[in-house]
Amino acid sequence: MAKPVRLLLNGKKAGLDNVRAAIFECRKQYDLDVRVTFEGGDIARFVQEASAEGVSRLIAGGGDGTVNETVSALMALAKDKRPELGILPLGTANDFATSALYPEGLVEALQVAITGKAYWIDVAKANEYYFINVASGGFGAQVTTATPVALKNFLGGGAYTLSGLIQAVNFTPFPGIIDIDDTQEEVNVIVAAVCNGRQAGGGQQLAPHAFINDGLLDIVAITEFPSEAVSEVLKELIDIQDKVQLDGKFVKRQQAKSVRWLAKESMPVNLDGEPISEKQITFSVAPAEIAMVLPNDCPLLAKE
Repeated sequence: MAKPVRLLLNGKKAGLDNVRAAIFECRKQYDLDVRVTFEGGDIARFVQEASAEGVSRLIAGGGDGTVNETVSALMALAKDKRPELGILPLGTANDFATSALYPEGLVEALQVAITGKAYWIDVAKANEYYFINVASGGFGAQVTTATPVALKNFLGGGAYTLSGLIQAVNFTPFPGIIDIDDTQEEVNVIVAAVCNGRQAGGGQQLAPHAFINDGLLDIVAITEFPSEAVSEVLKELIDIQDKVQLDGKFVKRQQAKSVRWLAKESMPVNLDGEPISEKQITFSVAPAEIAMVLPNDCPLLAKE
């Protein structure tokens, strides 16, 4: 007898009326178990228990951080022991689920997570940490982790705005060396992102040409620029939307299988909502590691 699909629900969302209503509605048609988190480490324990019990599909119910935690727990298992993974998007941004075209309605999203097709997708890694969407560093990571409202517009809600760029002029950049496929360059980074998925910061398209099943990372960076160059930076940011590769004066994009960041001072980095701070980070990609349940029209999948 097949095991029920199991929802791993972020405890902060468990009492919400719309979440409970969606679960009860789907239970009218589908066999759905629920486990609710209460403290740190619960997701890892739930994933291990599900694997041991033969559960074939899990659903991460929460924001990007919950999805990240579930992916990390799955990666701790042998590949043949990993259940498939769907998403019930319950976060503020839901960047990965949004870019994957998961439905906005909770009932519809949960139905996709329960019944949808699973596709093998890549998992990215920063040192020993895993992520499936975006690792952002520098100014962008500080905006995300410290969350000053005045600065959130830089990476969130719509675009690299003129006001955001002017604020970035006054931001002390992080000096270091970027090593992409053994080619090194000294840079002063304002914002850098290593992307498996496409968007972060509540809707900002950092890597509009990225795919989660192509075995590649999309690297995009904005380096230090003077205030008089704001218009040039804006132009390069517009140009980057249509190009997979761009070696601009201040904005750069490149695809690679790995990239290293080497610096004397730690740089804050945000991995799908989870902050870390490291002086040296090696980013890499492990192809086809997670069976992710996605909508049929998901634009993140490269056609085979």
